[in-house]
Amino acid sequence: MSALTPPTDMPTPTTDKITQAAMETIYLCKFRVSMDGEWLCLRELDDISLTPDPEPTHEDPNYLMANERMNLMNMAKLSIKGLIESALNLGRTLDSDYAPLQQFFVVMEHCLKHGLKAKKTFLGQNKSFWGPLELVEKLVPEAAEITASVKDLPGLKTPVGRGRAWLRLALMQKKLSEYMKALINKKELLSEFYEPNALMMEEEGAIIAGLLVGLNVIDANFCMKGEDLDSQVGVIDFSMYLKDGNSSKGSEGDGQITAILDQKNYVEELNRHLNATVNNLQAKVDALEKSNTKLTEELAVANNRIITLQEEMERVKEESSYIMESNRKAPKPDRTSEGQALSEARKHLKEETQLRLDVEKELEIQISMRQEMELAMKMLEKDVCEKQDALVSLRQQLDDLRALKHELAFKLQSSDLGVKQKSELNSRLEEKTNQMAATIKQLEQSSYGPHPDCARLSETASLLSWTTDSSSRTSETRSTVYSWKWRRSPGSETGLS
Repeated sequence: MSALTPPTDMPTPTTDKITQAAMETIYLCKFRVSMDGEWLCLRELDDISLTPDPEPTHEDPNYLMANERMNLMNMAKLSIKGLIESALNLGRTLDSDYAPLQQFFVVMEHCLKHGLKAKKTFLGQNKSFWGPLELVEKLVPEAAEITASVKDLPGLKTPVGRGRAWLRLALMQKKLSEYMKALINKKELLSEFYEPNALMMEEEGAIIAGLLVGLNVIDANFCMKGEDLDSQVGVIDFSMYLKDGNSSKGSEGDGQITAILDQKNYVEELNRHLNATVNNLQAKVDALEKSNTKLTEELAVANNRIITLQEEMERVKEESSYIMESNRKAPKPDRTSEGQALSEARKHLKEETQLRLDVEKELEIQISMRQEMELAMKMLEKDVCEKQDALVSLRQQLDDLRALKHELAFKLQSSDLGVKQKSELNSRLEEKTNQMAATIKQLEQSSYGPHPDCARLSETASLLSWTTDSSSRTSETRSTVYSWKWRRSPGSETGLS
């Protein structure tokens, strides 16, 4: 397998693309997910030759979407099969802490998110599969009960959380397959939410809906009130489906190299996803900082305006009090003109008072918005710190895998040197065997009858020949094993680094 690191000449994604990538899942567009019996196989698309006919380029969106659909369908098969087998072996009711069940919901969430049309919100583009799930109650009246229950749950604040709760309640009812089939059959309704080449619009969605029928044999019980479904990170754990090299009965070295390559692919893919998430969160933090700066400036302007209005109000009060005093002291004929001026001053004071109340209300709104933005920024900073810690731990695991790879490469070189030495020893033994055979023939020709020394020499030559043949077969077997390893991983130093 060639190098699995991402090419460096790819274009840098924009902020919108990073945001969209962080909201979606990893579909392994550069890899093909297939099943080898009960195990997961990852192959880079550049190493796969399907037909001699000209294939579509890997940059073609339709080709990438088809590859994503195939990968998600294979992951759904593995997840459903593993969940059914483990649940039957466990023999009890499953809860929300059961790892295979959690992975099943993550895979189903990615299947429902595939090809969703983006909707613009206050914080950017948002993709939620809760909209398609709400349509089920119109198609199947029995689904109205779980939809109402999801809407009544107090702890759910986002559409993603409500969609996750809906999947869990449908599995508890053992009607998830029925609901999905009814939804997939109405593609005219799904076209409002999904792209034409999405998984739910193609035949892969019908296959997954058929596979969900097997989940009716398991019993599950979830406590929805205490579970935080809004902030869960839906990342597929490929380590549950990767084949362990120690379980194979063949060559242990080849199994270890294959397992290391699969684990390395998973770690690199997860690392790229975390990098995209961190970049997205950083962009959101920058946007919030800019918004906070703008709100601070607006608040300062509003404060200055309030101070100005207060000064004007004090001045108007002083003028009105002065006019009232002057009206008391002035003679009666002048009170008519002064009364008109007083009424105008009162009218002006009333307008200024109303304007001040409006400004104070606007200030209160701006202050509440600023507090909400500060709270959201603190939560985002906390999330960024957690993602950075996870990234550090993943990098440490990647360094450990690289050290193990170098150790295996050194052992492989040592084995090749031993095979070479044994091959040279076999060649020398063959030469000696040939010389002894020639000597035996000369002795037989020179003597009239069988000689005891000739018999002993013949037995010795046969023994040496048998030893040489067995050593040759051993050397050829080892050479075949190592050459097979290198064929499985051409350019090992390049592929593993």
